[in-house]
Order: sequence, then C-alpha cells, then structure tokens
Amino acid sequence: MGHIDVSGVSYALADGRPLLDDVSFRVGDGSVSALIGANGAGKSTLLRIIRGDLRPDSGGVVIDGGLGVMDQFVGHVRDDRTVRDLLVLVSPAAVRRAAEALATAEDALIERDETATQMRYATALTDYADAGGYDQEVVWDHCTMAALGVPFERAQYRSVRSLSGGEQKRLVLEALLRGPEQVLLLDEPDNYLDVPAKRWLEEQLRATPKTVLLVSHDRELLARAADRIVTLELGGAGNTTWTHGGGFSGYHEAREERMARLEELRRRWDEEQAKLKALVLRFKEKAKYNSDVASAYQAAQTRLAKFEEAGPPQERPREQNVRMRLTGSRTGRRVIECDALELTGLMRPFDLEVWFGERIAVLGSNGSGKSHFLRLLAAGGTDPDPSAGHLASAEIAGAPVPHTGVAKLGARVAPGLFAQAHEHPELVGRTLLDILHRGDDRRTGMPREAASRVLDRYGLAASAEQTFESLSGGQQARLQILLLELSGATLLLLDEPTDNLDLVSAEALEDGLAGYEGTVVAVTHDRWFARGFDRYLVFGSDGVVYETDEPVWDETRVARAR
Repeated sequence: MGHIDVSGVSYALADGRPLLDDVSFRVGDGSVSALIGANGAGKSTLLRIIRGDLRPDSGGVVIDGGLGVMDQFVGHVRDDRTVRDLLVLVSPAAVRRAAEALATAEDALIERDETATQMRYATALTDYADAGGYDQEVVWDHCTMAALGVPFERAQYRSVRSLSGGEQKRLVLEALLRGPEQVLLLDEPDNYLDVPAKRWLEEQLRATPKTVLLVSHDRELLARAADRIVTLELGGAGNTTWTHGGGFSGYHEAREERMARLEELRRRWDEEQAKLKALVLRFKEKAKYNSDVASAYQAAQTRLAKFEEAGPPQERPREQNVRMRLTGSRTGRRVIECDALELTGLMRPFDLEVWFGERIAVLGSNGSGKSHFLRLLAAGGTDPDPSAGHLASAEIAGAPVPHTGVAKLGARVAPGLFAQAHEHPELVGRTLLDILHRGDDRRTGMPREAASRVLDRYGLAASAEQTFESLSGGQQARLQILLLELSGATLLLLDEPTDNLDLVSAEALEDGLAGYEGTVVAVTHDRWFARGFDRYLVFGSDGVVYETDEPVWDETRVARAR
C-alpha cells in the first residue's frame, strides 16, 4: 500500500499565467480518489507534477510506494509501437530500463554480429532477467489473454494501431492493476471502454488494495468506484483544490453547502469590515472636538488595520458558465432511412427509420461498427446528393465506409459529425479565434468580437489564441460542439461526445440537446448521458442490429431482449 501527499503546489504556465495555486490534498492508503474539474483547469498538469515530469514553482509531492501511470494518450496510439512496447512503457522502472537496453542490444546484434555485440546482448539478457523481466512477461501473458484473448507470445509484436481504443485501455489497465506498483495515477482510464469494460474497471477499483488517483468525468464510474472527490476549482490567482470526503452521490449537495458557507463567511466579513470602518469614522469625528477620544480613535484604527491585514475568508470559487445553443431547424419528416444496410464485415443487414426530432442512442461493444455507421451518415449516406443540402463533411468522416444496402438522408437534412478522436487536420496550427474569424467551406467567418463572445459562452475565451492541437481533450470537444452549432447542422451525429467533457460541460451539452430543433444520433458508452434518449439502437456482438426501449449494455441482457 502507499499514499500521495500534495502540499502547497503552485505552477505557472510558460507565459506567466498562474495555473495552480497552493494545491494541497492527500490520497490515503488503499483509497480511490477522483480528481475532477473544468477542462483545461490543470488536471493533467497536476498529474505530471505528481509523477515528477514537471517541477512545481513551489510546494512538493511525497509518494509512498512504487508509482504506476496511465497517460491520457492511451486509447488513441497511432504510431509504430507494438503491444510489447506499450506493456514495457507501463512496467516498473527497472524492467523498463532493462527492456529498452535489451531491445537496443538486439538491434545492434542484428546490424553487426560480432563478439562485442554478442557480449553486449548476453549482458542485456542477464540484466533483463535480474530486473524481473521474465517474471513480468508472465504477468503480460495474463494481460493479453484478458484484454485481447491471445497469449503474450502471439500478441507481443502486434501493432498497437491494430487495437481499438478500448483494447489499448484494457491492456494497460490490466498491466497496472496486476503489476507490483502500489500507487496508480490513471488519466481518463474509462475513455474508449465499452460499458462491460467500464463495469469491469469499477469492480477492479473497488477490489484493489492499491492507492489510486484517477481523472474521470464518467458520472457512473465516479458514483460506483470513488471514495473521495478532489475538485480542481477555478481561481483568479491560480486554481486550487477542495476535497469532498465522501462519494459522488453526496458530492453536489456537499458542494452547494460549501458554496453557501463561503458566501456566508464573506458576507459576515464584509459586515464586520463595514462596522469597523463606521466605528473609525465615528471616533474620528468625535476626536475633532474631544481629545479624550483620541486613544479610542487610534485603537479603532489599529483594530481595522489588523482585521484587513488578516484578509477576507476564501472567496467562492469561480464556476464555469458553459452555454451551448444548438439551434438546428426543421427538416423533412423522415430524416434517415436504412434498407438492408450492412457495413461490410461488421454487421448483418438491418432496416431503420429515424424521424425528425428523435434522439437515438447507438449502443454496443467496441468494434461493432457504430462509428462507421455515423461516418457513413456524415458523408451523406450511401448515395449523397449534393443538391439535397447535405453538409460536405466527408473530409471529417474519413475514408469511405465499405457497405451494401441503402442509407438515405431526408430532405433538408444537413449532418454534422462529432469525431470521437477529435481528428481535424484542417484545424491543426490554427488558433480558436482564427478558426471562427476566417471560417471554412462549411461555416462562414464572423467578426473577431463576435467570435470572442461565442468562445466565452463555451468557456474557451482564455484559450482564444491557442492552437487547436494545444487544447486539452475536453476543450477540443467543446470546440467541436461549438463548430456544430455554427454549422447549422440539422442532424447531429455524435461519437462519444461526453468522453472528455468535464461534468459542467456534459450537463451543458444535455441542456443544449434538450433545446435543439433537429435530430440526434449519438454513439455512447456514457450510462448517465444515455438516459435522456428516446430510442436505443443496439449493435450486437453477433452482428445483429436491433432496437430497444431501454439501454442494453451487456450480452446477457442482449440475449434476453431478443
């Protein structure tokens, strides 16, 4: 077991702006604590400070026990790493160093087979064994069997790019939870996981004796797995933390009580300051014609000075005010019509009709074809008609989706796609203000003042001069939703829209969709978010696509539902 102590940590960005101010909290032995807060508030930066990748400007971190880390990037690895490389990356430091040295020695031996490289390779093998590398491979075998269904020997050289985001996450989580490190830092561990995998993660977090600090915005996971909630609160001089000692079920009530208490303390302080100022003025007037009051006047001044020097109580933290105005407009009554549609190799043919104004949640396991279905619709269906008013979103949708059968969009239906991985090469290198001001082939530009106002409404004003790729995942998600708002889309195709959104932004999205005059089709594994939909289209693991009136998350319920 181990623990984490964060004490008085402050950190400023490269441009001098304060990000963290006197951050202090403790993650006790064997507890599971969740770190939450606004997108861009500094959660990932704080995790980097805790793990030692960044040095704070002041304060410090003490960790008792070995540290295992899951980075936020896991789930969308698209480079040349193999499964072995990924598992080595999250191994204990000694194994990681020995494995890297062994790989280098192997490469040198392949390039030049001579005595020196042979000796170097033999030494690397011995060091790898002494570091526990072969013992670790036994653990990795359990991990690949659990996550991929194949032994490590067969999986180790498989490209990570061939794995789904959920498989990448599950693989790393298996390695960390089975590994020797007593303290785990998990940055968005639930992103890309389907619901059965999320439930597995919740069970593992409840059962593990390890000390865990995780960043998550999944409200169900927070409610089921977290013992304490650490909130990174927005402040003018840098963001600070407040710790709720209970679970998520009582979090909102406790937070409202805290805000009310802070307001009451500030009100009382203001009242006391006003009384002391009035007393000083009263004695000042009396001292003008009565010298005996001079000492009382001086005492009142001293009292006021000491009161003001001590300063007011903590101000109520600044809260996000994200307002999403998804407007849409009227379309034809039938919005989507699918006739014997089959995405090649992913599902059996199915029929579907979606009517104007409906909210359809698309459910199913990872790899069942849900995202491909949205991409096909985003491109205008199976036979897009340029004159029908569809948005030209094929470049967002990516490569064509192999299919048979028909998927048609109705009259005046303009699809807008929210991409799960935020892959928008056309936005890379551009600042948010430039994106809105100049527009593109789907959106007209707007004056800079108007662009600043709309960015402020989405909580992005402070990031107006940042480039798209420099934003946090949640900020990128909010910008995507803003661009959908400005595009005039009448059919919203949302692929895991809440994955990276903070709690306030997720609730703002739900409010925005409630007032949206249009049709929504959303792929989601967010059980909390899914409750607000009308119909549920389930992509079964056996390739059968069917509808239900209630969410279906696991295979046993799928079998009963059919």
